[in-house]
Amino acid sequence: MNIALAAHNNKKKLMQNFCIAYRHILSKHILYATGTTGRLIEEVTNLRVHKYLAGPLGGIQQMGAQISNNETDLVIFLRDPSADSSEANPAQIIRLCDMHNIPVATNLATAEMLVLGMENGDLDWRNMYK
Repeated sequence: MNIALAAHNNKKKLMQNFCIAYRHILSKHILYATGTTGRLIEEVTNLRVHKYLAGPLGGIQQMGAQISNNETDLVIFLRDPSADSSEANPAQIIRLCDMHNIPVATNLATAEMLVLGMENGDLDWRNMYK
């Protein structure tokens, strides 16, 4: 499965810890991430991450294009509800996920449920949906 990852600045460390904790699951899939988030994940996990541009520099739009082309199966965007306007707004990504029936998590609890569900085969329907 193709998994897209992004995190606001205050959530990047949480994303790193999440990827460390679920490395054994994530390593079985193709990972995409916004630039800085992808680099930080690679540094702590040794996972291969295809990196978009940095979120505010077009990475969110690249992620959106991949979602629109049905090339993404799961999105984890750990967002900071108090983030300032200079950080990427996940609203468009969430909207695209809703339009294309792609599971999306914006917090740690939902991200854990989706990744564990994916490991159990609960998201195998995505293969048929494509």
